[in-house]
Amino acid sequence: MTEFEHEHLPAAVTVDSLSALADGHHARAVRFSGVHDLAGHLVKAYVLEAPGRSVTAQDEEAALKIAGAHLAGGPARGSLGLAVLILHAGGDGDYLLVHSWIEGYMSDLAVFTGPAGELGALRPGRVGLAPCVWEAAVLGHERDAFTRHLLDGRGSIDDRLDAWGADTTAGSVR
Repeated sequence: MTEFEHEHLPAAVTVDSLSALADGHHARAVRFSGVHDLAGHLVKAYVLEAPGRSVTAQDEEAALKIAGAHLAGGPARGSLGLAVLILHAGGDGDYLLVHSWIEGYMSDLAVFTGPAGELGALRPGRVGLAPCVWEAAVLGHERDAFTRHLLDGRGSIDDRLDAWGADTTAGSVR
């Protein structure tokens, strides 16, 4: 790999912006909040919290309702009936990610966004919006769990599903 001199960086690489992101980067709390049956899907749910933010049981219930409504259309998108939900009380607002596994080793991702503390105001995010670094860490774990237990696992599908459901991440993510 070639090392770049600062003056030779492509114009889109903004050193000041990257430095600011690096200076502000920190761990975020993540906790597993159970496996749920939503719209015929098994859904592993997680909560991410930025410093100073917290998610209540009422917030989690609101997120499950939104996710259930989204997953109801899963069969039309080729859903395999397995999904991951991330409710993220972010520093700049609230986010809900609903990631489901679909046919052909693919996945479907819906991102809902809204103002902090107003889960009733969550709406589908703009086209192209993707997971942030903390959400991607949880989804990375879940990709590995899906592959490890369901695709490469041994035993009955029920046993594989049990192992997948039990394979969670918690504590903090960077």
